[in-house]
Amino acid sequence: METDAQLSERDRSSCSHEGQEERSRSSRTRRGLGRLIGGGPWRRVGVLVAVCVVFVLLLSAFVVQPFLIPSGSMENTFRPGDRVLVNKLAYRFGDKPRRGDVIVFDGTGSFVQEEPSQNPVVALVRGAAAAVGLAEPAETDYIKRVVGVGGDRVRCCDKRGRIEVNGKPVDEDYLFPGDAPSQVPFDIVVPEGKLWVMGDHRSDSRDSRDHLGEPGGGTVPVDKVIGRADWIGWPVGRWSGVHRPAAFGRVPDPAPGGAHG
Repeated sequence: METDAQLSERDRSSCSHEGQEERSRSSRTRRGLGRLIGGGPWRRVGVLVAVCVVFVLLLSAFVVQPFLIPSGSMENTFRPGDRVLVNKLAYRFGDKPRRGDVIVFDGTGSFVQEEPSQNPVVALVRGAAAAVGLAEPAETDYIKRVVGVGGDRVRCCDKRGRIEVNGKPVDEDYLFPGDAPSQVPFDIVVPEGKLWVMGDHRSDSRDSRDHLGEPGGGTVPVDKVIGRADWIGWPVGRWSGVHRPAAFGRVPDPAPGGAHG
């Protein structure tokens, strides 16, 4: 029969063994960290830079991505060379793009029927640079303004040359000065789950109007939206938020089948 003294001794032995294991694990962790950040100041700087790069790439992939404006298709809202900050959480939790939102989307299958082929290494480097706003976005990425959502009837134009959405003319005060709302007449009912998008510089924008005869009819699937452009982050003199125009607030909901007008 085991005595209390023997049980006590066994307990102390067990605790001692567990304590040694814990100290051993702690020691291995410290040695690992030491090897990682040791080796002098330059190595520590390199590790710090690597951690920062990983953090920025993760932030860009899931939360906010800088987007370099490559052309004048969205002037004067955005100018070539501007870096806009794209909110990738804007539509992540049930919200959907609304009329007037400026969105970044993948145009594969709508604006681009076949994805361009390119060297994988070059694509990787370019993608990493684009993710932090240091290079132009991929050829399949576009930034445009949502003019119509699923069910809307969008047409051009009324007697005063304005675009109508569900029979309501929209006064687009954000258009490039001197631009007409559209030189191309169109009349379309946007399918559910799709978006009709246009640039703010209508005479310098290839948008939904230019793809009417292609698969998808120029509309963009909602699930291809990357995020919403919410801020201009660069240059410093142009820091500002991007707001939804009030004109779209007066557009009525679509009638069944989009039959307005």
